[in-house]
Amino acid sequence: MLKIYPENPNPKEIDKVIKILQDGGLVIYPTDTLYAIGCDALDVRSVEKICRIKGVNPQKSNLSILCSGLSEVSEYAKMDNTTFKVLKRHLPGPFTFILPTGSGLPKIYKSRKEIGIRIPDHSIPCELVRALGNPLLTMSVNYDADQPEYTTDPELIAEKYAYQVDLVIDGGYGGIESSTIVDCTSGEFEIIRQGKGILSL
Repeated sequence: MLKIYPENPNPKEIDKVIKILQDGGLVIYPTDTLYAIGCDALDVRSVEKICRIKGVNPQKSNLSILCSGLSEVSEYAKMDNTTFKVLKRHLPGPFTFILPTGSGLPKIYKSRKEIGIRIPDHSIPCELVRALGNPLLTMSVNYDADQPEYTTDPELIAEKYAYQVDLVIDGGYGGIESSTIVDCTSGEFEIIRQGKGILSL
């Protein structure tokens, strides 16, 4: 477990996390919604590891990546001017926007032809992406309404995932509300899951 303060992430601590990610490691980190489990999104073996932990079939489920800014999004997803303006208005923020997959992603993402894009309003994951130079694959830790503390308390998260991930970042208590998922692939903006973010068009 590694303590990092969101107000002013220490570059030395960020570097420790980057080394783990570059070595194919899995990391749990805070976001502006739930704590999430992630890896270097371009490292296919690590992506497959997270899919196994979460019980997700990448051929049948949309995967999401976390970027540090909109300029990076255009490398991995396609969007027209209208979509760009909607993303610019809402990001960084508690949203996942589903877009057509771009050319910069490995084959594992392309069977679905769609990718979820996150730019959270939280300094720690955004600093990780900037320092890594690649997006992070991101999946929320499972929320359990009967034991919400296992999704909000980093110490309990570390206990729960001790044998599955390489590091848990303690960035303080996390939230209990998911991101709002918006499908942008049809030319309309359809809310697939209403979460913390309120969409305004």
